[in-house]
Amino acid sequence: MYQLPYLYKLSNRFLYSCLITSSPNCLRRLVRTVHSSLANEYGAEEKSVHLHGDGKLWYSVDNEDCHQLHIPVMVNEVVNFLEPQQGQHVLDMTFGAGGHTKALLQKATDIKIYALDRDPTAFEIAQQLSQSHPQQVQALLGQFSQAEALLTSAGVQPEGLDGVLLDAGCSSMQLDTPERGFSLRKDGPLDMRMDGGRYPDMPTAADVVNALDQQALASILRTYGEERHAKKIASAIVQARSIYPITRTQQLASIVAGAFPEAALYARKDLLQRPTHVATKTFQALRIFVNNELHELLAGLKVAEKFLKPGGRLVALSFHSLEDRIIKRFLYGIDNSEKFNLSVRQKIRQMGKNSSEKEVNNDLPTDNVNLRWTAMQRKVLTPQAKDVNKNPRGRSAKLRGAIKL
Repeated sequence: MYQLPYLYKLSNRFLYSCLITSSPNCLRRLVRTVHSSLANEYGAEEKSVHLHGDGKLWYSVDNEDCHQLHIPVMVNEVVNFLEPQQGQHVLDMTFGAGGHTKALLQKATDIKIYALDRDPTAFEIAQQLSQSHPQQVQALLGQFSQAEALLTSAGVQPEGLDGVLLDAGCSSMQLDTPERGFSLRKDGPLDMRMDGGRYPDMPTAADVVNALDQQALASILRTYGEERHAKKIASAIVQARSIYPITRTQQLASIVAGAFPEAALYARKDLLQRPTHVATKTFQALRIFVNNELHELLAGLKVAEKFLKPGGRLVALSFHSLEDRIIKRFLYGIDNSEKFNLSVRQKIRQMGKNSSEKEVNNDLPTDNVNLRWTAMQRKVLTPQAKDVNKNPRGRSAKLRGAIKL
């Protein structure tokens, strides 16, 4: 293992001043990659994307049959909340495989959709869709934090959008492609970068687990994975990497599993009461940290507020409590750097004191207690049972909608 004292010093100073406070504004900067990736040693499979005649996008890897890229989550609810009208301008901030964009086009054919995604594969799909809808779809490649510059370059002025869809989830394309390194179920290089190879100096998940000290790793797992056994897992990672570098997804999954008794490997259950691997939260934490996801989410919300016109609609999809907490706080007007303690709960109750509902602190009140947003619904929406059966990966989705005042 490469020993880099400056990175250890940086991680100690950075992580403990920022991560433990759970502030999404202070994520990251691991300066540069700290050891050689073995991705080139394992040749990336040749992947192609196809737009079939049925309007669905599919992909193939090597000589395997084509598979549908991604099943969009809560499509009907998203379309109903955005209420697209002819001539409107809408920003899809996480285009993915384009399921939500295509549903919006079916609802209102004469609209302009700016299809943004940081993933080069998703951008390629957006370009293909733009070729078949040249007047309706404009593909944009970039992160949420780059959206303002990209929209300005595309000729969009502040308060020039009628709707914004923000989907904070990880796509099936990323999870199902082993060489991207997102899934613990399929072996591949431990990468996890949503931007792919666009930024060579951007640290991979392998860089993180091989370079940071045990305390820093535990902080990442605890903060971004809400992992109760963060110290135990971090200790196992540090012990394993002293023997050989950790470079593969299933290698890391095995190291995490080795820190627990065999009976505990699948003792955890998901929302469908299905067994989940004990390393699932570790992979989530590393992915969020590597991609700076929580800071990017907050940056995206700010872009949406700036570019939505008064009366414009924001629809946000989240997939775990960290994301939903940021979205809820933003719509409440509560500083995301403020620790969520009793005083914050009291503020939320105070905001909703005129509401007739007792569980005001759980969801955004519909009263105009916030000067920037008004809710489109009182309770957060979750997928229906039939949607979960069709797309189990969307089981944890939460949808919130608000209108800019």
